[in-house]
Amino acid sequence: MAAEKVINLNEPRWDQSTFGGRAKHFITLTNPLNCLATDSQLDHAKSILDEYKKTKKLPAGVDEDKLWAAKYLYDSAFHPDTGEKMTRIGRMSAQVPMNTIVTGCMITFYKTTAATVFWQWTNQTFNAIVNYTNRSGDAVITPKQLLASYVAACGGALSTALYLKSKVKYMNPMYARLVPFAAVCSANFINIPMMRSNELLHGTPVFAPEGQRVGDSKKAARKGIFLVCISRVAMALPGFTFVPLITNIAENRNLFCRYPMADLPFQMALVCLCFTFATPLCCALFDQKATMHINDIEKNLKEEALKISPKTDTVYFNKGL
Repeated sequence: MAAEKVINLNEPRWDQSTFGGRAKHFITLTNPLNCLATDSQLDHAKSILDEYKKTKKLPAGVDEDKLWAAKYLYDSAFHPDTGEKMTRIGRMSAQVPMNTIVTGCMITFYKTTAATVFWQWTNQTFNAIVNYTNRSGDAVITPKQLLASYVAACGGALSTALYLKSKVKYMNPMYARLVPFAAVCSANFINIPMMRSNELLHGTPVFAPEGQRVGDSKKAARKGIFLVCISRVAMALPGFTFVPLITNIAENRNLFCRYPMADLPFQMALVCLCFTFATPLCCALFDQKATMHINDIEKNLKEEALKISPKTDTVYFNKGL
């Protein structure tokens, strides 16, 4: 009989060197249904993976498809570096439902200062949880650092939103509708670096091609955080721009005259549609297992990497999500 195929669970199921492969990977990983999995289901998935890694044989009643399903369910809930079970609303599988609610309310209730403050604060609090939950590396951030990062992130987002709101007060109403997107864009470049400040201060783990850890790199941390910022802005773009534009056209044509309360569910449905596609596709813009040329990392890490793998010209790190 032919030997049983060995499945490499340390890598995604699809080729991550192509956008299509990464898209399939993140569509599976960010599936909102994964967020509904119970602790017992997650623990069962973990036990299947542990048994396979130990024996290199499929457990009884488990075929290859079920093994990969367990792998993606596990990955949707456990941090790739620490192995910790992540906060439910901070998981990427919660992005579509949570962003639908928060974004829908942000672009609907934008006219008053109180509503702007509340929903910007809500959004940045949610983003802070997501950014901390999906941070790269295994370095511990202290409660003091966490509080300082959160305050700075929320303060930056609120200041941006209120400033822009005051500037567009007497402009075309369409500009006011786009204030939440502008605030979210600027806030992402504050929130993500602040919530992951420990990586900027101490570095993120980098690995040789064979998987050995060579040390922590601040340069890799900066690159990873920048790539995540770009992905998050792209992820927000459709919901914060296309939906207000479509809604504005609908209102100008008096589509909500008879049912003014239909405005919110109309926008919610459009936002949900946008995030359903934007979340996995924007996560797929860059490979999760990011690379750096060996000459671009710190000198001591370059030397360590060459000791482990003398012919390598690339090191790897988890950029985070």
